[in-house]
Amino acid sequence: MDLLRFTTAGSVDDGKSTLIGRLLYDSKSIFEDQLEAMEVSSKKRGDENVNLALLTDGLKAEREQGITIDVAYRYFATPKRKFIIADTPGHTQYTRNMVTGASTANVAIILIDARKGVIEQTKRHSFIANLLRIQHLVVAVNKMDLVDYSEEVFDTIVADYQEFASRLDNVVNITAIPISALNGDNVVDKSTNMDWYEGPTFLYHLEHVYVGGEENHVDARFPVQWVVRPMSDEWHDFRGYAGRVAGGVFKPGDEVTVLPSGFKTKVKAISTEAGDLAEAFAPQSICMTLTDEIDISRGDTLVKTNNPPKVSQDIEAMVCWFSNKDMPARAKLIVRHTTQETKAIIQEVKYQVDVNTLHKIEDVDTLSMNDIGRITLRTAAPLIHDSYRRNRSTGSFILIDPGTNETVAAGMIV
Repeated sequence: MDLLRFTTAGSVDDGKSTLIGRLLYDSKSIFEDQLEAMEVSSKKRGDENVNLALLTDGLKAEREQGITIDVAYRYFATPKRKFIIADTPGHTQYTRNMVTGASTANVAIILIDARKGVIEQTKRHSFIANLLRIQHLVVAVNKMDLVDYSEEVFDTIVADYQEFASRLDNVVNITAIPISALNGDNVVDKSTNMDWYEGPTFLYHLEHVYVGGEENHVDARFPVQWVVRPMSDEWHDFRGYAGRVAGGVFKPGDEVTVLPSGFKTKVKAISTEAGDLAEAFAPQSICMTLTDEIDISRGDTLVKTNNPPKVSQDIEAMVCWFSNKDMPARAKLIVRHTTQETKAIIQEVKYQVDVNTLHKIEDVDTLSMNDIGRITLRTAAPLIHDSYRRNRSTGSFILIDPGTNETVAAGMIV
């Protein structure tokens, strides 16, 4: 069984948490005591029906206000697939939470209120999903019960969204599904109220959407996480390098280069807990042994000699600013990229993106919390990287304030 990660996005009160609650409830993925607890909580709150949003909205402030504030992760499985859901907030001031939740997603669920249609929040979340290179979007037109399950309303919303999505450069597949999360129409079971809709249900689409081709199997990259030295009688001379393959395919006998040192060697063997492998590819976690004794440590990267990455101290990237303090001019920060960590200075803010209109605001010299913009960095040590468009693992990084150890930004290398 493979794993699908998906994230929900949409405006406030579009029904993101309710949709996830309905999905878990109708797919029999919650326990009876959880359902009983939700029923009790719903009665205390004075809700007419069982409030399925309470499954993911766990914070006290979320329950009091009926909104999502932080990212909530839920796990469930069907006979077809395993799933990790990231329920992200819709408010503008929680953009950083959405970026965090969507950063590892394969599919983004864009919820639209059937009464309101495509609004600025819809465009904002679609832009962020596009920025994070999420190639599959599900446009879930919710609350169809409040527009009398109208096919005309659904078609109009889909046409408006398709017109906007044509300006996005990354989306590969857009699937529009009319649903009612409150009543369960087209969530797990086919709706009898919308017999005009001939497409898949929400769960069926998630079970069958193909995301296997998203990993980069061309550019071989292996950031070293740990040097394995058992120091035991059985493995007295063993020296392996553990980590997760970030791209490409490695096989015993392949010639590899160790960066940043530039030494060349060959792969001797690829080991896992289950035994040796004939080949390893992203995103497998492995231990690699080499034919030559070379000084390699955490932060180094093994790459195929004939296909090297970029190695540079000057980095240009799109960043989302997380901190509630504005980005200081020429800020000195720590950049953490794959397993590498080094100091960096922000040299320039090129522009800020208005995520509602997609316009570039150029006369800016700082970014505030939840702002997205393009910056240039100068790092103390060269970063071994690819563009985020080419490889999400080797093209992403975080920035850390060395004084407070706070993660102040997430970046995608251009």
